[in-house]
Amino acid sequence: MQRNSSEHPGAQGAWLVAIRPASLPLALGPVVVGAAMGFARTGSIPVTLFCMAVAGALLMQILTNLQNDIGFTDRGGEHIGQRKGLPRATARGWLSRQAVRLAIVLLCGVAVALGLGMVMLRGWPVLAIGSASLVAALAYMGGPKPIAYTPLGELTAFVFFGLVAVMGTDWLLTDQLSVVSALSAAAIGCLSAAALAVNNHRDREHDALVGRKTFAVLLGARASKRLMAALLACPFIMALAMAGLQSQVVFLLPLMLAPAAKQLHWDFCECPEGVAFNAILFRVFRLEFRFAVMLAGAAVLSRVL
Repeated sequence: MQRNSSEHPGAQGAWLVAIRPASLPLALGPVVVGAAMGFARTGSIPVTLFCMAVAGALLMQILTNLQNDIGFTDRGGEHIGQRKGLPRATARGWLSRQAVRLAIVLLCGVAVALGLGMVMLRGWPVLAIGSASLVAALAYMGGPKPIAYTPLGELTAFVFFGLVAVMGTDWLLTDQLSVVSALSAAAIGCLSAAALAVNNHRDREHDALVGRKTFAVLLGARASKRLMAALLACPFIMALAMAGLQSQVVFLLPLMLAPAAKQLHWDFCECPEGVAFNAILFRVFRLEFRFAVMLAGAAVLSRVL
């Protein structure tokens, strides 16, 4: 939900601003891919565990977004310079900090309860995965030195919304992992990191003013564009590698999105500074989810055929 004015969007709209539903496919896509990779090997998906994995992934994304909203406000970033990004509900006064903090505590409680349920079904390794994911979600814009203030944001997105989410789901459902699962995790992780790279590239001038030392701030616009090119190209290289390893042409299905990715990078590089990057961001969200669906479909077809 994008609003650039100071007009109050109403209670429901304010919560949607903080939750950012447009970003939720970043959480859903990796779980779908992980489940599909497991199905490709075993021919089945434990429905209960799959639903729990989906719920857990969505909770982590929502918690990250809420913490990002209030963490930004707590550090006064809205009142330094001129932001170009999407509005923050707490910074605009649409939601109170107390209400958002309470929501974070309640959702953390739900996440812990869900995690304990998965521990009972799958054992203590789930605790390590869940705990690390929860800490990362809260630490992105929380704590004394948030991840968002370092050049490690894109790497964190790659790890937790790619490697951990895809391979964690695969292991949760099948108790196994494979090289193809790792390659698919890397592919999805790159696209998840690309979404954050757009944010950081768009906000690099403002981030420098508020003391954030992101990749784009430290290395500049040219390096940021090169990073974006690599993040958009690598998933298709991974698809080629999966097709070769499995000797199944069906894994080339995601390559149908290569022209869209190429155009996206071109538009990213030519995009005028400012709020126009928000449209680029939403296109990355859609590309990641479409790639995830195609890759998952390829994995399922590899089993069926």
